[in-house]
Formats: sequence, structure tokens, C-alpha cells
Amino acid sequence: MFSVFGQWYRRKFSDPDAAMLLILILLTTAVLLLWGQLIMPVLVAAVVAYLLDWPVNKLTRAGVGRGLACSIVMVAFITLVVLTLIGLIPVISKQSINLIQETPLIWQKAQDWILTLPDKYPNYVQVYQIHQMMEGLNERLVEFGETLISVSLGNIANFAALLVYVILVPLMVFFMLKDKLFFLENISRVLPKERRLISQVGHEMNSQIANYIRGKVIEIIIVGAVSCITFVLMDLRYAMLLGVLVGLSVLIPYIGAAVVTIPVAVVAMFQWGISPQFWYLILAYGIIQALDGNLLVPLLFSEAVSLHPLYIIIAVLVFGGLWGFWGVFFAIPLATLVKAVITAWSGNPDPVPEQIAD
Repeated sequence: MFSVFGQWYRRKFSDPDAAMLLILILLTTAVLLLWGQLIMPVLVAAVVAYLLDWPVNKLTRAGVGRGLACSIVMVAFITLVVLTLIGLIPVISKQSINLIQETPLIWQKAQDWILTLPDKYPNYVQVYQIHQMMEGLNERLVEFGETLISVSLGNIANFAALLVYVILVPLMVFFMLKDKLFFLENISRVLPKERRLISQVGHEMNSQIANYIRGKVIEIIIVGAVSCITFVLMDLRYAMLLGVLVGLSVLIPYIGAAVVTIPVAVVAMFQWGISPQFWYLILAYGIIQALDGNLLVPLLFSEAVSLHPLYIIIAVLVFGGLWGFWGVFFAIPLATLVKAVITAWSGNPDPVPEQIAD
């Protein structure tokens, strides 16, 4: 067995470029695992810089100086974020409070409906089964409520960390955009000379990550806006809150859509019961999800989603477990990175220029 492993290792890593790529991956993974929380503001700033690099490049090509272009884009971005928060947060906060207050009523109504099942289906559902299930669910709800309270108190304690993101992240984004070439040259100097495969993977992932971030933000905005408008037109309660949840659910491929369906269906059932209005809403929601998965996603992520759905789900579970929200957000590009690395090791690609992609 060891001889087989040795032959495989010599075949794949006898090339110094392949060995350097492996070492770089191991070092990067170790840094993220050990100090991921400490450098998280830097990673967030890099994500936002990827998002804003496209309009900055458009302005510079139009003849605007890079410093001025970065200033214009940053001011526009911050203004848009502030206006969005001012418009959405009060409405979402109010609807969230109302939904929390009405949750006991929704649960009581659900219990009343469940208790009618033994009379409707006596051959399949027994009364003692219903009572056992209700007791278990009530215990889980109490535990969930306690967890939610503890998390809320923990978030209050992290207010100082929020200030770090609000103040330092925009500054880092501005300097990353303004001095992009300077930082890329410094990174290029640090990399080893045996970096053919590193450059190949870097070129491929640079464009894919940038396109993924922009595409994901566009997808969130489109799906969230369409869902909000649909829910408002159908007079669904908590329309803005549920619409925002549907928009954010696209961060988690497949799993997010399945999870967010539950609150949408529960609120609709509590408001209308099993009625034509309920089914119209479910139909409209299904159409939104179908258009997102079959039209919008292929248009925005034609290259990034060329992975099998099973690989995407595994990537969400693995990277989400390692790095939480950002692991989920970057599950698809990270899975694509793994695929690019395997392809680079498996084949014998032509050399590429020894520089970091712009």
C-alpha cells in the first residue's frame, strides 16, 4: 500500500510546480483555520473590493483617474447601503417583532389542526402518537427560544466588533481598490518561482470569484425584490420580512430554498388556511424558485454552477461547517477551486504567464 501511495505521490508531486501549489493550499488552509476570525474583516473587505472592482475599472477605462473612480464608487456604494438599511430595517424589525408575538397563536392553531388528525385518519394516526409528538416539539421550541435569547445577548456584546466592520472595512476596501496593482505586485514577489500551476489556478479562480460575488449579489437583489413585490400584491402578512428571507436564501444553494419555504407556507396557512389563496401563493412562490434555478442562476453562474448538485451540497455542508456564513457564501467557488486544483494536478497544462491575474 505504501509503495502504491509513493508512486502516486511521485507521479503527481515530482513536479516542483505541483509541490508548491500543494504547500500554498496547506498554508492558506492552516491560516484560515487558525486565524480566520481575526482576519475576517480583511476577508470581508476583499469580498466587497471584488464586488466594486468592476465599476471602478469601467470608470478608469472612461478616462477617470483611479483614485477619483474609487472615491466615486465608494461614496455611491455607502450611500446605497445606508438608504437600503434605512428603508428596510424599520419595516423588517417591526414585522419580525409582530411575527414573534404571533408565533404562539400560530403554534396553537397548528396544534389544534394536528389534534384533528386522529378523527380524520383513525387507521393511520393515534391520539397517543399525537401527544408524544406535541410534547417533543414543545420541548424543542423551548430549547430553541433559550438559544435565540442567548444568541441575541451575545450579539449585543459584539457591538464593538460591529464598529470595526463599519469603520475599518470601508477604509480597507478603498485602499484595496485604489492600490490594487501595488498589492498584486507584492503578492507576486512573495510567491515562489515554481508557480506555473499556482498561476494557472489563480487566473481561473480570480475571474470566477469576481463573477460569482457580483452574480450572487444580483441574484439576491432580484429574487428578494420579486418575492417582496409578489407577497405584497397577494396581501401576505410579513411580506417584506419573508421576501428578504427568500432573497437571502439563495446564499445556500438548494438547502436555502427548502428551508425558507417553511416560514412562507406557515404564515400563508395561518393567514388563509388551506384555501385557494394559499395555493395561489405557493404556486407563485414555486414559479419564483423555478425561474431562479432554471433561468437566473444559469445566466449569472454559467461557469461556476457546472458542478454536480451533489458536489455543491457537500461543499455547502463542509465549508459552512468550517467557516460559517462565509463558508456557505463561497461554497461554490471553493468547490470550483478544488476542481481546478484536481484538474491542474491531473493534467499537464501549458505554462501560463507568471503573474497574478488582474
